[in-house]
Amino acid sequence: MTFAVGSLVQARGREWVVLPESDGEMLVLRPLGGAQDEVTGIYLPLERVDPARFDLPDPERPGDYRSSRLLRDAVRLGFRSSAGPFRSFARIAVEPRPYQLVPLLMALKQDPVRILIADDVGIGKTVEAGLIARELLDRGEVRRLAVLCPPHLAEQWQRELSSKFHIEAELVLASTATRLERACRVGESLFDVYPFVIVSTDFIKSDRRREEFRRTCPELVIVDEAHTCASSGEERGSRHQRHQLVAGLAKDANRHLVLVTATPHSGNEDAFRSLLAFLDPEFAELPDDLSGTQNEPHRRRLAAYFVQRRRADIRHYMQADTPFPEREEKELAYRLSPEYRAFFQKVLRYVRETVRDGSGSALRQRVRWWSALALLRSVASSPAAASATLRSRAAGADAETTDEVDEIGRQTVLDLADDEAAETVDVAPGAESGEDGGEPGRGHRRLLELALEADALAGADEKLLQATAIVQKLLRDGFNPIVFCRFIPTAEYVATELRSRLAREFKDLEVDAVTGRLPADERERRVQQLEKAVRRLLVATDCLSEGINLQDGFDAVLHYDLSWNPTRHEQREGRVDRYGQPQPKVRALTFYGSDNLIDEIVLNVLIRKEKAIRHALGVSVPVPSGTTRVIEAVMEGVMEQTPEQQSLPGMEAFLKPHTLDMFREWENASERERRSRTMFAQESIRVDEVQRELEAVREAIGSGVDVARFVREALRAYGATVTVTNDAKGELLIASLAEAPQALREQTGLEHLRARFELPVAEGELYLERTHPFVEGLAAYIMDTALDPIASSPAARCGVIRTDGVERRTTLLLVRIRYHIVTRRDDRDLPLLAEDCLLLGFEGSPVNAAWQEGDAVERLPGLAPTQNTMPEQARDLVQRVVENADALAPHLESVARRRGEELLEAHRRVRTAARWRGVSQSVEAQLPPDLLGIYVYVPG
Repeated sequence: MTFAVGSLVQARGREWVVLPESDGEMLVLRPLGGAQDEVTGIYLPLERVDPARFDLPDPERPGDYRSSRLLRDAVRLGFRSSAGPFRSFARIAVEPRPYQLVPLLMALKQDPVRILIADDVGIGKTVEAGLIARELLDRGEVRRLAVLCPPHLAEQWQRELSSKFHIEAELVLASTATRLERACRVGESLFDVYPFVIVSTDFIKSDRRREEFRRTCPELVIVDEAHTCASSGEERGSRHQRHQLVAGLAKDANRHLVLVTATPHSGNEDAFRSLLAFLDPEFAELPDDLSGTQNEPHRRRLAAYFVQRRRADIRHYMQADTPFPEREEKELAYRLSPEYRAFFQKVLRYVRETVRDGSGSALRQRVRWWSALALLRSVASSPAAASATLRSRAAGADAETTDEVDEIGRQTVLDLADDEAAETVDVAPGAESGEDGGEPGRGHRRLLELALEADALAGADEKLLQATAIVQKLLRDGFNPIVFCRFIPTAEYVATELRSRLAREFKDLEVDAVTGRLPADERERRVQQLEKAVRRLLVATDCLSEGINLQDGFDAVLHYDLSWNPTRHEQREGRVDRYGQPQPKVRALTFYGSDNLIDEIVLNVLIRKEKAIRHALGVSVPVPSGTTRVIEAVMEGVMEQTPEQQSLPGMEAFLKPHTLDMFREWENASERERRSRTMFAQESIRVDEVQRELEAVREAIGSGVDVARFVREALRAYGATVTVTNDAKGELLIASLAEAPQALREQTGLEHLRARFELPVAEGELYLERTHPFVEGLAAYIMDTALDPIASSPAARCGVIRTDGVERRTTLLLVRIRYHIVTRRDDRDLPLLAEDCLLLGFEGSPVNAAWQEGDAVERLPGLAPTQNTMPEQARDLVQRVVENADALAPHLESVARRRGEELLEAHRRVRTAARWRGVSQSVEAQLPPDLLGIYVYVPG
């Protein structure tokens, strides 16, 4: 006998649903009401399988109002309506903004998925990538997922996937890999054992690990900060290894690849083309300028893979307001105190002497040059950074070539735009060139004398005093600021001084410093702990400037030290100025020394230029790769010119030949970025129809169900010990499932529970919303036991409620419909079994039913009883409906067919919105529908 997909069969003493993977000899079955992990196969020549029909509710087992409501709520919460065009929407704990559906629509028409999401900072690229991952998993198109990201972002990705998409991923870091590998058998990779992983790009990029990862890599890979994997043009270094890693993964024509970055274009066209080549190798040959009618075919083709939007593009997208805070920007200047100015001049004289010293090899001269630059930068930062630098050996002192010295110097002194800078950028550089051969010679003694002078200036420098007044005003105005510093000693020094100086006025102020001295997990823990304070101040280095979201606890940024890479300023401000910031305004204050020539030049040449471009374009454009040449020219001018030549106008004249080329290149990059944002904002994709589907799914899975009430009543019904308290954060539920059935503990995966139903939650507490696995497991267990004719369940499939809420006898039917959905793409059929759940109602008797729709039906589950109902009367009223169920069948089947047509039309709407080509779909309802529940409402 042949069984249709979605039909009911009976075998092994229970009822099953036939799944699409079945064929003429092997039936692949899922238990009726069971979960995906209970799927089994039955070989028809060896086992008997009979057709089955879903039993009607038993009138001899009516429930009261609570037991009836328990099943209705369980079905709507535990049931995952996946008949609509998006199978994942019922399994996510985030409400996507309409614009965040655009990358999902783009991905759904690709096979494999290859997409570059390059939306602006703070728009929500993690959610957009997570939606794609969850959808592909729920469609069965992938079974495994890997996220490649910088190590300091790994835990954030783990939290986002868990809390928003219920994907429990393991962290694969240098500190965790050995532990994870213990679970592997001989010849088995940890990527074979753990289906969902978040992998440190810098850990896995090494030659030894890269090939193993490529061999066992999951079918879907998300690459965060993808711009750091673009080709550098050099056949060595960390960037080259990262490029090799992703390029190797992209060579697999069947691998799904989602690239995520806010800065896809660094000003280097070759690097940008190498990034696009991950999507399609032919993109490497695209022309630099894609504008003009002659390049329209190129634009159209690339637009299928590339989405890039500014805030202005999505702020009012599809008439849905996306609230971003208003950014108040201001520049504030300070002047050095006489004592500090004298110290600075003394350091400058020493620097000029060492730079002009022509003795020694070219290598030693380059070491002296970078040591001098490191010292100038540290002195401008703080006495603490100056002291640390003066007492430390230069990082390049042991280098063997001048190229190696320059590479080390740029990494430790300059503010690089990518690579592992976020992990090493805040370490104070050294000024000791190592020329004394390890003995304390004259140069060493002079540095030590300067270090002692720096120590004496601590706490009395004008920069700190004026910064204290700025922070004081921010706190008085109700802001919780972040103070960004360049070096670890500066951050620790500033935090200590601010804590002491502000304590008298702000007794409830909590101050903490987070720097690269702390491991990534400790940084996040310290930030989360600080966010709990009523009034808080965070002092941080650029280890927190990229990727970490700080908008929940902070709403102002003070740039205590200017970054020599203006993109870093935008990254700092982007930690608080982003979607989800609860405050309507954020402040961004740039702090500079008005009599500090270096600050003035950096401000004029880089910071203000970047802001002008950002305000004109609406997005930050990275400085072209020639920035380091300009900065080095600035320093050459400062260190080599005479004091008479070192006025700001004089220096600008000196720099003009260097800056002209950079500005020209920067402006060209900005123009390309403007055209790119216009071309690839994907404004032609309409999602208003899709938004309607999302709202329909939310209603189907129980958006109106009170999750807190359901969890309390369900656990108590199964014998769990439940305690509920209320505090400043809201309701806290504490439950022990020790006395609950073993099957329930297995289904939910917990024996003890501490949970809240509103954010925020403390450590050790769960946030339970309607799609949380615990809620899903609890609801599924209630539904399974209620549908089992033998099992005892506190939930009832039928009941009678006497209420003043109805004027005539009204019957509510809980109906489940199974659908066989077939998507045909490229002559391949992709079959899926989907289910839908409906509430149907009618007044009167089943024979003469007056069917109701819309709000008239949806209000019924919320009606409370006003009088008791005698058990005999309840059985009699339910019996009448059961005996006349055949009279209801034509309408139920008509609804099922009509609903199937609506679902097919919904799929077509999404297909049209996404501009699919060569794809067709069919939706067939499996009849008759399952009548899960009968609830009769009688006028009081």
